[in-house]
Amino acid sequence: MSDNKFPSEVIDLPSEGKLYPKDSPLSEGKVEIKYMTAKEEDILTSQNLIKKGVVIDRLLDSLILTNGVTTDDMILGDKNAIMVAARILAYGPEYECKVTNPNSGETINHTFNLADCPFKKLPKGITENLFEITLPISKKKIKFNLLTGKEERLIETDLKASKKLNSVSPELTTRLRYLIKEVDGDNNQSVINSFSQNMLARDSKFLREELRKVSPDIELSQEIDIEGESVKVVIPMTVGFFWPDSGR
Repeated sequence: MSDNKFPSEVIDLPSEGKLYPKDSPLSEGKVEIKYMTAKEEDILTSQNLIKKGVVIDRLLDSLILTNGVTTDDMILGDKNAIMVAARILAYGPEYECKVTNPNSGETINHTFNLADCPFKKLPKGITENLFEITLPISKKKIKFNLLTGKEERLIETDLKASKKLNSVSPELTTRLRYLIKEVDGDNNQSVINSFSQNMLARDSKFLREELRKVSPDIELSQEIDIEGESVKVVIPMTVGFFWPDSGR
């Protein structure tokens, strides 16, 4: 625990710290965060941060107390877990919002219990953030990793630059360039860039499926009762997630 004047909690990470370097404090598999204050509410209402798309990262960076840890270092699933924990500490686990009945299309109000969101943990035997697969069509062996917050920001920067030059946003190929670390043992970035650009669709789909399998996260979907039928719905991230008194 850090020496601070704010109430705080130590939050477990879905990755259990297994995907971080041994010298990183994240390798402990836990992060200490403080309870939200009016200062963090100011961050949430900053139009400048909202426009830049960095408001959640700035919020979480303000809440994290563990020395040497920022959202830049974290993989997405761990960041999601911290976000949900921060919301529960600030306003409690009940989250009321509108959801859509997937069968009828009708919108209804529902209150989710965020404390009931379980972790999706890493498959057994994984000890580092580097994965090797053989693609089903090209038979290429590639190595890839889960992206950190810093890499996600670099992707966004690249995409903004690309939009000024291209009518079609190269979102998938840009993401592949950052995900893939080796192609048949070659880690030359020009080789990776070319391969990402020309990757066969079935191979690309296979990689995305493998990525989902190995990505630890917090499950942001729940079974709810709609008109007497159990339906699985994704918990929507609306303005009410961090502003529960706002209009729903």
